[in-house]
Amino acid sequence: MPFANQSILYQALKETLNDTEVLNLLETSPEQGFRLIVEKYSRRLYWHIRRLVIVHEDADDALQNTFISCWKNISRFRQQSSIYTWLYSIATNEALMIIRKRNRLAEIPVDNLKDIFLLSEEGGTWFNGDEAEEKLQNAILTLPDKQRLVFNMRYYDELSYEDISNITGTSVGALKASYFHAMKKVEKYLTS
Repeated sequence: MPFANQSILYQALKETLNDTEVLNLLETSPEQGFRLIVEKYSRRLYWHIRRLVIVHEDADDALQNTFISCWKNISRFRQQSSIYTWLYSIATNEALMIIRKRNRLAEIPVDNLKDIFLLSEEGGTWFNGDEAEEKLQNAILTLPDKQRLVFNMRYYDELSYEDISNITGTSVGALKASYFHAMKKVEKYLTS
């Protein structure tokens, strides 16, 4: 049973370490510190990216690129924000690059959630929500990229405008306007 106890201890440690402690661990044991970062943040980052790019394969690629960028640049992390905010910013940029590439190549038309999932490797099995959730997701997909990003960060991730501003480099006022317009478009879609 010693391995089970170590696993429980590691899980508790992973959740309680603050950024300074994680960064100190990175200095003394880079591989262990990086593994801790990946395990601590990968799930939340994956779902943030997934809501933006929709398709699992794209989300997986963007998440992998996020952690590659983190590994390469962690020594330059200035601690002006939290590690999560920094990673969130990288993940957002990776997701937006995939969206821009997809739009340039016109690989996947983003106008109906069912069509997107049918084109994915998962064959539509990921989405098993009710009709209301499906309609909400389709409404979100009609938003311009910036509004979709802000909407997802506020609605799903419950981030403050200040955190979103740090991640995107956009002013709080502009973010509030984007969110307001996104909400109006989503409401209009849902009531039509």
